[in-house]
Amino acid sequence: MKITFLGGGNMANALIGGLVKTGFAASDIAVIELGAQGRAKLRLAYGVRCYEAASAVALDCDAVLLSVKPQQMREACSPLLPFLKQQLVISIAAGLRLADVSRWLGGYGKIVRAMPNTPALIGAGVTGLCAMAAVSMAERLGAERILQAVGSTLWIADEEKMDAVTAISGSGPAYVFLFIEALQQAAGDLGLTPAQARQLSIDTVLGAARLAAQSDEAACVLRERVTSKGGTTEAALRTMEQRCVKEGFIAGVLAANSRGRELGELLGQDG
Repeated sequence: MKITFLGGGNMANALIGGLVKTGFAASDIAVIELGAQGRAKLRLAYGVRCYEAASAVALDCDAVLLSVKPQQMREACSPLLPFLKQQLVISIAAGLRLADVSRWLGGYGKIVRAMPNTPALIGAGVTGLCAMAAVSMAERLGAERILQAVGSTLWIADEEKMDAVTAISGSGPAYVFLFIEALQQAAGDLGLTPAQARQLSIDTVLGAARLAAQSDEAACVLRERVTSKGGTTEAALRTMEQRCVKEGFIAGVLAANSRGRELGELLGQDG
């Protein structure tokens, strides 16, 4: 499979690195990047082919990954129009809807919308995928293969649910970082050193996540198993319940979902 990236950035770099690491030939990967410095870094780091602008040679590929800022997508799509034939187009610009990207590409129909998250930068991401009707099963598998270079993938049939993917997994790392931040602050308040607070907090989150991933039991059951009657965990959870921690957390995720819907409408405007 030959792949061309439009734009660089951290996510594109992570994907290129993941693809090369998982067996893709560097010679089969191309990047269209305006900046000379960016092109030089990509060539040096991965040995991929780099181009300053769209061309028949640059877009001689099976899949095109659109990796530009959402606000720049409409302008970035225009130079691609003469060179799109049967390539699969994958948009990894947050919030942009399939219909809007298709419109900016002259009604092109072979488009997949992807929502990866920042752990993809270390190969531990999760990506929500949604495809237009014209995308074949083989092309879906191709999209999976590309995005699985940086983590797991999940198909979403109803594009409206992509805002929920953004709210849960796209924004989710920030929620986890906030929790780690709170644990570290509490550890400091209890007299532990910053190094001790960091290790205890991060390793606890990592271990709990691994346990949840490897268990067939629901998270609530795992929580109950840690919560002894009259013990320390029960005291902590009771206090958090009194402070409405869980309700506030859920409300925050719902707010992210609503904001995602608003941004999708805003970013899709042509004016």
